[in-house]
Amino acid sequence: MDPRRFGLNTATLDGALEDKLRAIREAGFGAVEVWAKDLVGHVGGVVAAAHTLRTNGLRVAALLLLRDYEGLAGHLREYKLEIAKSLFELMSTVGARLLIVTSSTSPNATAERDQLADDLRTLGTLATPVGLRIGYKALAWGRFVNQYTEAWDIVQRADRENVGLVVDTFHILARDTPLDPLAAIPGERIFLTQVSDYLWQADDWIETARHRRVFPSEGNHSPKVAEIVRRIDATGYAGDWTFEVFNDDYLRLPVADVTARARRAVQWTAENAVARSSAERPASVK
Repeated sequence: MDPRRFGLNTATLDGALEDKLRAIREAGFGAVEVWAKDLVGHVGGVVAAAHTLRTNGLRVAALLLLRDYEGLAGHLREYKLEIAKSLFELMSTVGARLLIVTSSTSPNATAERDQLADDLRTLGTLATPVGLRIGYKALAWGRFVNQYTEAWDIVQRADRENVGLVVDTFHILARDTPLDPLAAIPGERIFLTQVSDYLWQADDWIETARHRRVFPSEGNHSPKVAEIVRRIDATGYAGDWTFEVFNDDYLRLPVADVTARARRAVQWTAENAVARSSAERPASVK
């Protein structure tokens, strides 16, 4: 599989943005997930951060993150729309085309799915003139949407070409969501696939997600991760595979050690997941 389709999240590595991007590029990756705080917190400001991103040769797979957006009303909804517009400006500055929106955890949000879909539709409408896309992702601890199947339902209801699904293997593993529904999702409607595993038991989903994720093949669920990736690949998915790995131990290691682990994860994913998926497909689909 083309290694340029693999990316790393900047939060996986310690150090300055320039050092992280250099290490990711030198490790052979083609893409990077960037946080808004990487840009606004840069010592040289957003302009300097944007210059670094635009000249380092990496594609920005996605900008993170719009949280607790959908399902609000009144001034709360207007507040979140203004936040989204500001994030759109950042994206245009750095050349990012995809904004990740995670399912709401807000106690002020409604469970009404048509309203949730309408909010995503509104975001898609605002993003259209500037050529941006919205990727909706279910958090395992989301208040009303906490599985990819539910997020896909909201995306379908939104019915906008630039509003699609983000699939994160961690959240599938945490919820033990069935995999069969993946076959009914067209590959072009999956805007990003984020891959990781985790160690020990995820008794506290948030704590595990933010501090104990590991690269594929390093965790407790390698066969399940491989199966998820095989099934997504079988949909015809042609987007990026990013390693969504947040691990406190990795932040204490030299960057080169972490990117070496990431390179092994690329090989493992290609050999044990994507390559096997291709071999299992009917000849007419290859």
